[in-house]
This record gives sequence, C-alpha cells and structure tokens, in this order.
Amino acid sequence: MAEHQARPDQGPDVGILVTIRALLPNLAPVERRVAHMVLDDPAGVAWRSISELANSCGTSATSVVRFCRAVGLRGYPDLRLALAGAVAHDAASVAAASSDIDPDDDAATITKKIAYADARAVTDTASHLDIATLNQVVDALAKASRIDIYGVGASGYVALDLQQKLQRIGRPAFAWPDPHMAITSASLRERGDVAIGLSHTGTTVDTIDALREARRNGAVTAAVTNFPWSPITEAADFVLLTAARETAFRSGAMTSRIAQLTVVDCLFVTLAQQDLPRTRVALERTFAAAQAKRVRRTRRQQPGG
Repeated sequence: MAEHQARPDQGPDVGILVTIRALLPNLAPVERRVAHMVLDDPAGVAWRSISELANSCGTSATSVVRFCRAVGLRGYPDLRLALAGAVAHDAASVAAASSDIDPDDDAATITKKIAYADARAVTDTASHLDIATLNQVVDALAKASRIDIYGVGASGYVALDLQQKLQRIGRPAFAWPDPHMAITSASLRERGDVAIGLSHTGTTVDTIDALREARRNGAVTAAVTNFPWSPITEAADFVLLTAARETAFRSGAMTSRIAQLTVVDCLFVTLAQQDLPRTRVALERTFAAAQAKRVRRTRRQQPGG
C-alpha cells in the first residue's frame, strides 16, 4: 500500500485544488485552516505573501510551509505558482468550484451549481485517475473466478450498477449493500477472487470490514474512494481515486456517486474491450432478453380509420 499513499507530486496546474481537497481530512488542524483559506480564495492566496497568509489563518509561516509539504509541494513559492496556474486555467471555474449552495440561492442558481459540480466531478476524476492502477484492477477482474462488490448507502447503488454491468458481459459479480451479507460473502472469498469496496469518505466501517475480510482470505482487493489516506486504503491492494467535492447541502449526494460511476464505467469498458467478440455476444444476448420484458406498444387507430 505504500505506493498508493505516497505524497502527491503536484505540479502547477488546476489539480492542486483537487489534491488539497483529497488530503484535507488527513491534515493537522493548523494545516487544515490554511487549506480552507486556499480553497475559499485560491486567486487571493496566489498573490499573498507567506506572512499575510499566516496572519489570515492565525498561524505561523512555518505552519504554512508544513501545509505546502503535506500536499506534495516543496514550499510556499510552489504553492503560489500552482494556484496562479489554476486560476489562469479557468478563473470562473475555480470560483464556482469553491462555492457552496447558499441558503438563499434560488432554483436557477442551485441548478447551475449542481450541474457544474457534477460535471466537474466527472472531468476531475477522469483526469486524475491512475491509469496504471486501473489496468491492474482490470487485469485482476479479467482473471477473477468471482467478484464481490461492497458499498453501503449511496455507494451501495454504485455497487449494484457495477454488478449489473459485469453480469451483462458474463462476469460472475455480486454486490452486497447489506453489511451482514457482505461480511458473510467476504468470509468465503479465496485466492483468485476479486473484492471491490466503494466508499466516498473511505471511513465506512462495514465496507472496510468486508474488504479486509476478503483480503484476509486471499482475494485481490481494490478500493474506490475520494481520499488517498483514508482507512479503506489500508485494506486494499489497489486504490482508485475519485475527485468529487461534497457540499454542506449535498453530503453523500449525487456528486460522489457520479464520480464513483465514472470509475465504474472506466473499469467496465476497459475490461469489456479485452475480449470484444465475447463482449458483443454477451451484450446482444442480454439486450435481447431484456427487450422481451418491454411493453409492446400497438399503433393507435386513427380517428375515422
């Protein structure tokens, strides 16, 4: 797991804001104050001196430097450069990404903010997804005798979506949104099986326990989470990171699920592409079976006909 939890080597681009949000839960309280100031006003911080930022956060310049190193930068000059690059990349987008839904927002404003946040979750997740790790998970899925998928709450719906996708191409996949069923199934996993745990925060005990149990019994394990140093990563052989930002009004809501679904689609399509003839046959057969369950609409007789 060491390779998954190394500090990020973050260059001066828009990804610095994604990195800071991902590492936020693992920062020391003083560093977290600096992080919130950066996320609330990235453009303003890019133009401040280190002493000005330290004073605004009620901390010292040394603490600001420690924050910079905690997010993978060498020091404050690198932070200012990264933020300047982010702001230059798309000033309007940075401002929108830092704004929450306010209590007095009208329906039109709420709709725009939700649409922006959801679209941004997809693009940020895709651009920061570790492709090498993605390929390793796909290789494990291709060889798996059986695939278990764990997730509760909002992540449980994503687990069911992945199960449905994998089963449509003939892969033996089973989602377990019920914690008791999940841990029971995990206890029967063995070498050659794959277990995937989905948790936005990476702190969901039921999902972590099931993933840990599956790994203890020999299964290859993968975690899909938004936070690279969260507890679930300790139970995973492979970690795939999302880049969603939840807000006060939408904690555990659509943004995190859309980011997870982006990873799920990447896994599914990459896996399906490995054996296209088999995939096409499976999709055609399952589509035909599903079509038989659709209502057959008859043409309405025209008046006077």
